[in-house]
Amino acid sequence: MKERISGWQRVGSQLVFILYLGVLFYLLFFSERYGRTDATEEYHYNLVLFKEIRRFYQYREILGIQSVLVNLVGNVVAFMPFGFFLPVIWPKSARFLFVAFGSFLFSLFVETVQLISKVGTFDVDDMFLNTLGGILGYFLMWLLFLRRMALQRRKTAAQ
Repeated sequence: MKERISGWQRVGSQLVFILYLGVLFYLLFFSERYGRTDATEEYHYNLVLFKEIRRFYQYREILGIQSVLVNLVGNVVAFMPFGFFLPVIWPKSARFLFVAFGSFLFSLFVETVQLISKVGTFDVDDMFLNTLGGILGYFLMWLLFLRRMALQRRKTAAQ
C-alpha cells in the first residue's frame, strides 16, 4: 500500500489525523455537552464487559434514543478514523492485528486518562466499542483501497 499512496495524500492524511485527534481529545476530556469539565472526587469505572451496553439497551426507552446512540454508536464511530488513517499515515501498520491492537491500546490510554483525571468513566465496554470502531475503520480503508486498485486496473486495461 505504501507505493500506492502519493506524498500529498499521506501529508493530507496526517493533517486530517492530527485534526481528528484534537477533536477526539476535546470531546473526551473537555466537552461541556458530555459533562467532561467537572472532575469528581470519586473514581467511576466499569470492569464488567457488556454491562453498560446491556444497560443502555435495556433502558433505551427511558434514556432516549439520542443517549443510546451517542454512547453505543458514538464510541464505535469515534474510533473509525483511527483505524482508517493509521495504515495510511504509517504504512508499516497496515496489518489487521496491528490496527486492532493499536485501537485497543489507544482506547486503554484514553480510558486510563479518564480514570486518573476523574473526568468520564473507565469502561471496558467503551474499550470494546472503540476497538470495534478501529477495526471497522480499517476494513473501510481496505475496501476503498481495493476499489481504487480495481479502478486503476480497469483504466490501465482500457488504455
